[in-house]
Amino acid sequence: MTHLEPSTPRSGFARIAVGIDFSPSSQHALDVARTRFPGADIRLLHVTDARVTATPDLMGGMTPSLPDSGLLQAMEHADAGRLNELLMDNEDAELLIGDPVTGLLDASQRWAADLLVVGTHAKGPLEHFFLGSTAEKLVARSPIPVLTVRLGR
Repeated sequence: MTHLEPSTPRSGFARIAVGIDFSPSSQHALDVARTRFPGADIRLLHVTDARVTATPDLMGGMTPSLPDSGLLQAMEHADAGRLNELLMDNEDAELLIGDPVTGLLDASQRWAADLLVVGTHAKGPLEHFFLGSTAEKLVARSPIPVLTVRLGR
């Protein structure tokens, strides 16, 4: 039997990125990452969604409008404060602006994460049809394993 140092993760996942959108689901995902992967380095990732400046078009899609830099700056500042409140000792965070799926995937890869952990949200069928699921898109596109965590009812 080999002796593991206290900081050595037993799961094989040494670097875990956790997607945070400040929902109860993402908080639960963070709790799961912290308890299930002791000793792993954890990085909280939040993407301030720049798509809030898009408007629906007649074809059912979204048309980007020019981003309001003041609005994005205010959102980024508020999100940074909320993200810092979630940090525990020996954790770090990264705040990004843009599309959440692309942002989470790019940040996870840049940091060389072994695992991406995200919460899932219950959506109605119409919302799911038009918007899809961020978690589903992450699973489909990610080159690293993605653990999706559902908040129990």
